[in-house]
Amino acid sequence: MNNSPAIGIVSTGLYLPKHRITAAEIAGLSGIPVEIVRDKMGINQKPVPGPEDHTCQMGIRAARQALERARFDPSLIDVVIYTGEEHKEYPLWTAGIKLQHEIGARRAWSFDVQLRCGTNIMALKLAKSLMLADPAINAVLLAGGYRNCDLVDYTNPRSRFLYNLAAGGAAILLQKGHPLNQVLETAVITDGSFSEDVIIPAGGTKVPIDHAALDGRLNYLDVPDPAGMKERLEKLSLQNFVNVVRSAVERSNYRVEDISYLAILHMKYSAHRQVLEELGLSEEQAVYLNDYGHIGQMDQILSLNLALERKVIKNGDLVVMVSAGIGYAWDACAVKWGA
Repeated sequence: MNNSPAIGIVSTGLYLPKHRITAAEIAGLSGIPVEIVRDKMGINQKPVPGPEDHTCQMGIRAARQALERARFDPSLIDVVIYTGEEHKEYPLWTAGIKLQHEIGARRAWSFDVQLRCGTNIMALKLAKSLMLADPAINAVLLAGGYRNCDLVDYTNPRSRFLYNLAAGGAAILLQKGHPLNQVLETAVITDGSFSEDVIIPAGGTKVPIDHAALDGRLNYLDVPDPAGMKERLEKLSLQNFVNVVRSAVERSNYRVEDISYLAILHMKYSAHRQVLEELGLSEEQAVYLNDYGHIGQMDQILSLNLALERKVIKNGDLVVMVSAGIGYAWDACAVKWGA
């Protein structure tokens, strides 16, 4: 029998920029018919950053909302984990320490983690492990922002599957012994054979940023071999989505049939539907994010918030958050919602 204390989600926070780019505008920038952008890629519109929507700053706004929703004193937070992107205000900068300071988490210590779009789910596993291993850690805040849409070159057809990248921030407040919204088990799969399939060619130690790199638009996301990546990924991705969901659920002593809601990242509509079908779920058991695009690792918190607003999730439901990140990583976390 497991006598470990429950780790519960006290609250979440979400920040979305007010600025939007529409399917028609993406079509105009890329030369792709608007019907393809809207119906195949699944993008009606998506939030993009305004002048003040910096990466860590969006995480700060989301964190403040999570604290306000719970009326939680930030001085009671023990650890702040920054789960936002590396594309942020400054290079080589620990954003979590800034976030910790700005929200008033004076007693906390902080660090940054990264698993691309799988970061928040991986960080839930990490936070739970920290809380169970260290008696002094009772409250952990996960927060960060995302605006990798800055790095999308709409004139590059090789990177068209990244045209859905958007912007926003999200936060999750966890507490040991919290009686609601219990974080159960998490499963993670990584496959490094895809590690160089999606890259920004210039700006690292291999290719420095110079005039030639900028002129060649090498400072944007690129897919060197899109056909090869697609062929290899299609053989694995769907099954890995199913595997991490199944593993997280079964390790939590449930069955896939017990899932009430799937908080899943944005992807093209056909792939979204295929994942649901493989898991035996209906389209009513997930929210398709075609009005938001893909806000990286923030998608699951956005999906959870939308489902709660629409009353799709009720007390006692088994909720599973699932994501995938370039590199490639797949992860899922089961949560028993409510009491």
